[in-house]
Amino acid sequence: CDHVRDWVLGTPSDGSWVSMGVISDGSYGQPAGLCYSFPCTCADGKWSIVQGLKIDDASAAKMKTTAEELQEELALALECIAGK
Repeated sequence: CDHVRDWVLGTPSDGSWVSMGVISDGSYGQPAGLCYSFPCTCADGKWSIVQGLKIDDASAAKMKTTAEELQEELALALECIAGK
């Protein structure tokens, strides 16, 4: 419910952001088109990925692993839908 509230009503304009599962545009090195959790702000019913946050090496490695797992899950889901 919080995501819908933030999306519809907006996030605070004080520079804070929320984590939301949205379609990647390639930000933070994540594959474009993949549904991934990003820091976002919302206004006027639209979300935007926050850019420029510093990511340390350990976090970047975990993010890469998560993206790989999500890509595997997506491939499996598409196989199931195709009936293979």
